[in-house]
Order: sequence, then structure tokens, then C-alpha cells
Amino acid sequence: MTMIFDGADAAPKTGDFIKDVTEADFMAEVIDASMQVPVIVDFWAPWCGPCKTLGPQLEAEVTRHKGRVKMAKVNVDENQMIAGQLRVQSIPTVYAFYQGQPVDAFQGAVPQSQIKQFVDKLAALSGDDGGLADALAAAEAMLDEGAHGDAVETFSAIIGEEPENAEAWGGLIRAHLGAGDAAAAASTLQQVPQAAAGSAPVEAARAQLQLAQQAESAGPLSDLQARVEADPDDQQARLDYAQALHAAGRVEEAVNVLLDSFRRDRDWNDGAAKAQLLTIFDSLKPTDPVAQKGRRRLSSMIFA
Repeated sequence: MTMIFDGADAAPKTGDFIKDVTEADFMAEVIDASMQVPVIVDFWAPWCGPCKTLGPQLEAEVTRHKGRVKMAKVNVDENQMIAGQLRVQSIPTVYAFYQGQPVDAFQGAVPQSQIKQFVDKLAALSGDDGGLADALAAAEAMLDEGAHGDAVETFSAIIGEEPENAEAWGGLIRAHLGAGDAAAAASTLQQVPQAAAGSAPVEAARAQLQLAQQAESAGPLSDLQARVEADPDDQQARLDYAQALHAAGRVEEAVNVLLDSFRRDRDWNDGAAKAQLLTIFDSLKPTDPVAQKGRRRLSSMIFA
């Protein structure tokens, strides 16, 4: 299966959305162009040290969005009238225009994370993500239908278009898990870029991977149940039994066993029961009734 995103066969060149702009074409390249997509205006000069760092960082972020936001570079030495009209008193100064009006701005050198946030927020205004949202929905539908191979290919294609897309990374890990390839899921998790590593979709996939790895060594359910019944205070047996229950798809029962373990001795093995509960909750959707009920019961025990 081959995924083709809108416009992928005619991807815009960098020059289409990053340009040097002068007073002669400022109206066309900034004001008029901003009626379609947001336009960032970078006021700079050849002698400005911070500009030499900020400019390329802005260009990199704009390029990443492939036309959803544009950038106009204005040399203030050669275009003093524009700088005066916008009251640019020092450089670097960056303005953002949308629908013909300035909508955001900042001055001076700022961290890369702030630049990314600035550009991401503007790109979102355009409302055009090149079909990525539809592709994500399609990939999730493939997962639901058990078409794990197609889901892997689709999530991978999305990452190729948007390398820091947290939903796609989380989905790719889950697709590998759905295909029964925990090794590929673990390898994919190691490749997640730092910007997406702590996101909710990736953390949920990480929890699912951890549970899948536990399932590989889960013992026989009947034997573990017998151990718990023979010695109700055997906390290790309860933890092993809960892991085996989860591996068998009996998630709510696993949660109940762990809650009972926590009630009996919350500090056992550095809070292992609580940690396992949180891993299960993180692996489920926030709206999952098992997760919601389990979190409420755990909270009531913690704060009792």
C-alpha cells in the first residue's frame, strides 16, 4: 500500500515560501500573501550577529511546514521605510501577519523551542495540514480493523512528512505491537525525536510496549491464581498474577488484583503495585471506563 498525501507529487520548493522581500513587493509577498497563509517577516541586517542564528532557525521551522506558513526576509538597511512603518527599533525583530494584519511578534534572540512553538501556532492558523489529519484517522482505522501492516506503512509515511508528529510515532509503535513485533516497537520507541518523546501518544505506546514485554514471560494463570489463594500476603504472586491476567486480555481483573495489592501494602517493592496500575492506565485511552474507574479507586486509597 502506498500513501500519497495531497500535493505530495508536486511538493513546493523552499523558494516558494521563503523569500527576500523589499519595499517594492512587501504588499504582494506579505499583506496579500497572508490572506492565504500566515507570513512571518524577519527583520535583519548583515551586521547583526543574533540575526545570523535566528534567521536559519526560522527558515528551518518554516521549511518543515512545507508551505503552511511563509517567510519574508527584510534587510532593514535596504528597506528602512518598512522598518519605520512597523516601528522596528532593534533587530532581530519578527512579525507574523495573517489575513492582512499583524497577529504576533517577538524581538531578539529566543530559544529554538520558542521558535518552533511560534511557527507551529501560525501554521495551525492556515487550517491546511496537507492531509495528515485524514491520514492519521485512516491509520487508526487500519489498526482497529487489524490491518497492522498497512497501519505501519501509513504512520511511517506521516512521519516522513512530519518527523515530530507524536500521534504518528505512538501509532507506529502500537501498529508494530498489534502485528506481534515487540522488537520493532522497542526499536521505533528509541527513534522517537526528543520533541515527541514525552507526549501522551508516545507515553501510551510506551506503556503498551512495557505490558507486551511483560506478557512474554507471564506464567500460567491457574498456577498463579493458586499461589495467591494459598498465601494472600504473597505480593509477588499477586503482581505476577495481575501481569498474567493482563496478558490474557482480562484487564479489569488485573486492575482489581493490583488495587487489592496496593490496599494490602502500598509500599511493597517500592510501590510496584501502583507503578503497574499507572502503566495499565497510561496504556488505555483516557476515556476508557476501566482506566477511569481504576484511577478513581486508586486516588481514593491514596488520599484516604
